[in-house]
Amino acid sequence: MSQNSSPAASAASILAARRRNAEQGPRLPESCRPLDVDTALAIQSRVTEQLGVAVRAWKCGTPSDGRIVAAPIYAVTVAGAGDCRAIARAGHVRVEPELAFILGKDLPARDAAYAPADVDAAIAETRLALELIDSRYSDPAGASFAENLADGLLNQGLFLGMAVDEEKARAAAMPIRVTLESGHETVLDGRHPNADPRAPLYWLAEFLRSKGTGLQAGQAVITGSYAGSFDLPVGQEATIRYGDLGELTVRFSQQ
Repeated sequence: MSQNSSPAASAASILAARRRNAEQGPRLPESCRPLDVDTALAIQSRVTEQLGVAVRAWKCGTPSDGRIVAAPIYAVTVAGAGDCRAIARAGHVRVEPELAFILGKDLPARDAAYAPADVDAAIAETRLALELIDSRYSDPAGASFAENLADGLLNQGLFLGMAVDEEKARAAAMPIRVTLESGHETVLDGRHPNADPRAPLYWLAEFLRSKGTGLQAGQAVITGSYAGSFDLPVGQEATIRYGDLGELTVRFSQQ
């Protein structure tokens, strides 16, 4: 079998096409369905190659139970203005409130391991962020972890808000207040999955170094949601306040 007709390439072709067309579909055919993390990551890389777009950000989390949590976020899906075009389902965009660590220096592949201090020195700023959630599967809960990893772990994009105080952004807990233009308000008990929100970034820098790639200046890295995921309506301004860090305002329109 040629490299271009490998199971990984076939799976990537399906997932890349669904991304381009904002479509969902069934699980991957069994002939190209990933059964382990390494195959899923190979498919991820092939999707990036086939899309031919720059990786502007990464999502990551600390591994558990042998599950690697790392996926690229593409430049064409990263927004920073108040109006944001996104894939909506039933008139809503699913989001996760996060912090984005913006790199001011490269963290390239090298022989020496990266210490947390090396990564800290590469961070230029920390911004409020919303991860935009969507899947290329119509039933992602029915797909395996490896299949969802191959598809980028339900990521559709990233919305970046204001820069915030670096030290306050080390907090593992803060209330998340969501206020809609309609006046509806919800306050969530925000807690990061890690005691240190930078811990997954430390892991990602080392993981990508070990894979011979690395991180680049200008890329953003999100490391986990403070309040799970929730829906925001299209066409209605929403303001999300992150404790005393600050707030971001977004209005989604259908892509």
